[in-house]
Amino acid sequence: MSRPLLFLDVDGPLNPWAAQPERRPEGYTTIRVSLRPGRPLRVWLNPSHGPSLLALDYDLCWATTWMNAANRWIAPVIGLPELPYVDFGDNLFAERPDGVHWKTATIVKYAQGRPFAWVDDEQSEADEAYVAQNHVGPALLHHVNPRIGLREPDFAALRKFREVL
Repeated sequence: MSRPLLFLDVDGPLNPWAAQPERRPEGYTTIRVSLRPGRPLRVWLNPSHGPSLLALDYDLCWATTWMNAANRWIAPVIGLPELPYVDFGDNLFAERPDGVHWKTATIVKYAQGRPFAWVDDEQSEADEAYVAQNHVGPALLHHVNPRIGLREPDFAALRKFREVL
């Protein structure tokens, strides 16, 4: 059996965007990113996240609005190689009347039945229900607090899920 996928969101899990704006979390570095004309984005990243993610027994994949830009801006700072990414195409920010997050259906389709874990700060019970109804393999939707980003308890949850597969 192939390894499970680990879908990675950037803003929230890797960039604790909701932390107090004047207080960069300990262990994080600041980068300024100009994805569009105008004011650059302030992004906080923890260089220890890359090695910690690589130590997990998953195939890593970006599942973020950054899409392929995560390989240019995020991966080098945290020590990840270039990763595949979910291309959300026309679903990017598309609202659904059932309350399911706009990423969820595309992630399920991308996984093609493979077991997966998904770390994000925006999943809900509607997403859990959608995945349970539309994905044949095991899945873990793991919410990460966007004020603090990925921490050891989050990595422990990912390791535990991997162990039961």
